[in-house]
This record gives sequence, structure tokens and C-alpha cells, in this order.
Amino acid sequence: MIRRTFILALAAAGLATGALPVQADEYPSRTVTIIVPYPAGGPTDQTGRVIADSLSKQLKQSFIVENVTGGGTIIGTNKVAKATPDGYTLLLHNLQISANVTLYKNLPFDTEKDLVPVIFVNRNPLVLVGRRDLDANDLDQFLALMKKSTLKAAIPGYGATGHLATALLAQEAGAKIDMIPYRGAAPALNDIIGSHVDVFFATPQSIIQQVNSHNMKAYGVTSKAKLPELPNVKSFVDKFGEKLDISFWQAVFAPAGTPKVVVEKLNAAMQKTLSDPAIVKSWADQSVEVYPASERSTAAAAKMMKSEVERWGKVIKDNNIHLDQ
Repeated sequence: MIRRTFILALAAAGLATGALPVQADEYPSRTVTIIVPYPAGGPTDQTGRVIADSLSKQLKQSFIVENVTGGGTIIGTNKVAKATPDGYTLLLHNLQISANVTLYKNLPFDTEKDLVPVIFVNRNPLVLVGRRDLDANDLDQFLALMKKSTLKAAIPGYGATGHLATALLAQEAGAKIDMIPYRGAAPALNDIIGSHVDVFFATPQSIIQQVNSHNMKAYGVTSKAKLPELPNVKSFVDKFGEKLDISFWQAVFAPAGTPKVVVEKLNAAMQKTLSDPAIVKSWADQSVEVYPASERSTAAAAKMMKSEVERWGKVIKDNNIHLDQ
């Protein structure tokens, strides 16, 4: 009787403070939803479905992707930030989440306090492409042209990765660029091909075929190493240093307060996903790199997120970029 009373007292104390401790082998016991704050079919959505499929097989429970768009990714992010912190609602986002911290003055959540990074998944550099009749054939000629002319740069929306990369390039090169906003990369690339705008920062997988078909020119890549598919295209890092080492990354987040044992179990499962040779090759074929094993821990994810918030916050402030809610 005394033992039973003691156990009930412990249970009551657990309920009073929120919940009893979660055991690793208890999670997941039902469907897990991965919120992607972008439309279906885009690169972040595609990554989300690869992860969901892999985790479903590993953890013997359904992981599904839900696309919650709108508000510059804020609606979907807010849904996760305000979700019950039990590991059953996750967020797959990209570099934009780190920029939004500074871009918006009145976010309905505190990114750094309301979300916890689980793992950084993959990354790829950006390639600066130009219209095929632009009067520059390599990076040096382009930089000279950039300084004497105000070029028109397509950007996939204000505050997007391509906008920030363009602003940073102009800042480091000491040049002015006229930013022309588009609703995504596809229409921007169409206008590069049609010679309606001068330049655009694009993902490698979206432009390699067009460059090799001479429908556009490629001037520089935002990685230390050259791309094997574009061996003659120089690195911006060689010209401007580490500031132009820019990766479009994707990462998984959970609501703050999610039990550490759940976060670590998710991280361990995703580590296996990122070691799957089929997934590694599939992404590599698109010039997308999985994060190295040494950079996949939850501690590494937290450090990386903090660094990216600081980095893009400075670029945004230096260039007076802001968006109002």
C-alpha cells in the first residue's frame, strides 16, 4: 500500500510539472509531422520527403511532410515554434530562417529561444549566372563591368538567399546593383535566358545544363572549390575571401523544450540517413553535399545556427535590408 501510494505521488508530481520523463524506446509511438514552410516540389520540400521516408523506415513509424506556406516562411515556422514540444512536430527550413531573425522586427516567435536545431542536413553553393550577351566572359571581366555599370540583378524575393548573396557581393566589390525581385528562381532564370535582366545567383542544379548549352554565362561560385561540372568557373572565395563562402543549407528544428532524449534520437536517425550511399549520391548528382559527420551533432547544429544568425544579421544591417510584418 505504501509503495503504491509512493508511485501515485510520483506520477502526480510528474503531471504537475508537465510530463513524466520520455524514454528513447517510447518515441515515436505515432505519426510525426515535418513542417516545410515552402510549396510542394521545391528543393526544401524534396529534402523533407527524403528525410521523412528514411526516418519512417528506421523508426518504424510514419513521418509525413506538411507544406505550410505564407508570410515569408513565418506561418509554417510559427506553427512549429508554438507546437507541443514532444517531438511529433518538426521543422525543415533553410538559410532563410537565420536571416529572418534580423529581417523582421516583429516575428511572432523568438527563433533562438523557441526552436532547437536538431541537425544540419545538406548544403550547396550558389553560382552567379548572367545573360548570354552580357559583355563579360569571366569573373575578372564581370567584376570590371560591375564597377562601371549598374547591372540589373534578379533576386528571388526580398530577403531571400539570392538577395543576400547579391548584396554581399556588391558590398565586397564596391559596386552598385539594381535589385529586381521575382517570385522564385524559375521566372528569374527565364528572364536571364531572355536577356531581360543581367545576373542572378542560382543553385548549380538549376543552371548547369543551361550554361553548358550557352543559354547563359557562369561567372563565379560561392564555394572554396570549383564545381566539377563547371571547371572553368572561378571561386568568389579566391577573390574576396571567406565572406563569399556561401552555402544554401537546410536543417531540421524542433520546438524548444523537446526532451533531449528525443532530439538525440532524431539526430542519430538522421545521421544514418545522411550516411546512406544512395541519398549521398542522389544529392551529389545535383551538386548538393551532405554535412560531414563531424558537423552533424546537436551541439554543432546549435553553433552553426548561432553563427549564421550573426553573419546574415550583419549583412542585412550593413545593407539596410528590412521587411515589415
